[in-house]
Amino acid sequence: MTTANNYGIMNLETACSISKGDGRLKVAIYCRLSEEDRNKQTETDDSGSIQNQKAMLMQYAISQGWDLFDIYSDDDYAGSDRNRPQFKRLLADAQAHKFDIILCKTQSRFTRELELVEKYIHGLFPIWGIRFVSIVDNADTDNKGNKKSRQINGLVNEWFLEELSENIRSVKTSQRLRGYHIGSFAPYGYMKDPDEKGHLIIDPEAAKVIRKIFQLYLEGKGKQVIARTLNEAGIPNPTEYKRQHGMVRNKKVQSSALWGYFTISSILTNEVYIGNMIQGKTGVGNYKTQEKITYTPDQWIVVNGTHEPIIDREVWDKVQALIAQKATPGQKQPEGVFARKVRCIHCGSRMHAVKNGKKRGFKCDRHTLSHDSCIGAYISLPKLERIVAAELYVLSQELLDEEALEEGINPFPELADMKKQIEDDIMSLEHEIDSSQTAIRTLYMSKIRGGIGEQEYIDQAIRVSEEKNFMENKVAELKEQIAEIEQTIAIYHNRKLLVRQYVDTRTLTKEMVSVLVDHILVGRRDPVTKETPIEIHWNF
Repeated sequence: MTTANNYGIMNLETACSISKGDGRLKVAIYCRLSEEDRNKQTETDDSGSIQNQKAMLMQYAISQGWDLFDIYSDDDYAGSDRNRPQFKRLLADAQAHKFDIILCKTQSRFTRELELVEKYIHGLFPIWGIRFVSIVDNADTDNKGNKKSRQINGLVNEWFLEELSENIRSVKTSQRLRGYHIGSFAPYGYMKDPDEKGHLIIDPEAAKVIRKIFQLYLEGKGKQVIARTLNEAGIPNPTEYKRQHGMVRNKKVQSSALWGYFTISSILTNEVYIGNMIQGKTGVGNYKTQEKITYTPDQWIVVNGTHEPIIDREVWDKVQALIAQKATPGQKQPEGVFARKVRCIHCGSRMHAVKNGKKRGFKCDRHTLSHDSCIGAYISLPKLERIVAAELYVLSQELLDEEALEEGINPFPELADMKKQIEDDIMSLEHEIDSSQTAIRTLYMSKIRGGIGEQEYIDQAIRVSEEKNFMENKVAELKEQIAEIEQTIAIYHNRKLLVRQYVDTRTLTKEMVSVLVDHILVGRRDPVTKETPIEIHWNF
């Protein structure tokens, strides 16, 4: 059996000797947008886009008489990123031997890491019966003679990643040592100089606020008081200021617009406001793991006099002396058994533990920072403990009966229905995925019979494959939802056992609160009734 096309005559029976089913080799195409591609001037520049890669590889697959199984495409991912979603799906399908061949533009599109070259291309792929082919650098695992070439390619790519990482680190260090600002955003109070890269110039609007903060502190105002003063004046905090001026695209929640104690504290001790540049406080370790590293002050890169100061030296020295005198800042009290559980019923903010003499309780910080943003809330710790323990005891007594316990602890009756609906959706999508695969096969048969041209086949096959990828991603999301539902049911089953364990206790423990309480809402004490509104939201 022979087939003629624009690429010549091929003996498909010979070429497809290891294929399954109908005798054709099934090929999986893998594409990835590289850093080099980002610098291409036009889409037509040498595979400067994912679309061009797909077309190139499709044409090659046609020339070899291979049947397209699927197209796996990772856009905006580095070759050293092991968590590429389509890359991971490709490996899973390869292990299941859903296809015979993996086809890439170059070996580096698959991976730049020598470790992964050895693990998959030279290790697992032969075991799984998968052939790896890259057309530009002529890598082909069916050709035993070019294994060394593939290893050299892997080593060169590894060197490239290591050298690139080191070069970036060296460039950044050099720039920092010269006093260049290399952050994405200028510190609050400054702007990036449009005429000189790496240089900061004063932002007049924000600089007024910086000077106001230092002035208020010299007048004896505390950091909390300064924050409240700025909030009451309607001055946006640094994050909100950036958002308003188009520097941050994400819409922030309302609370982010408020000044706080630690924002004020950070400004008062930041040497950038006296013209000094301090950088290199954090960094990235190994280029493979991207692990974050926090450096000690003696490792920071400090360059003095890099830009115009907002605060003069005399004011700065006085403020630092005052900070040293006041010494120990107010520390938040440990929250004990109610850690991260107590919220303000009026604004939803998390309430923090406070201590006044021997009295301990929970207070809404938002009211402290801005009286207009919340009416405030407070409850003493002993009172909260008594209320929660008493209500838990009453509830547990009601659940002593086994049947009542089963009913009371049943998380959500609708979970089973929800799970069934998701499973039905998955089944429907998987049917459509199968239909897409059939459509790709039909397109291929139409092409080899002359019903459609090669370009039409490429265009339609790419479109169908992309739709199939979308549905497969949706199936993966739905399966995650099912896993979450099953986990929820399991968690509630475990909590049922814990309720049984705690039914006879009147003393709260951190474990009990953590497991049984989702959150507690506390309101402002009613001046007439003297009652404090409390809502306990249980996990059952």
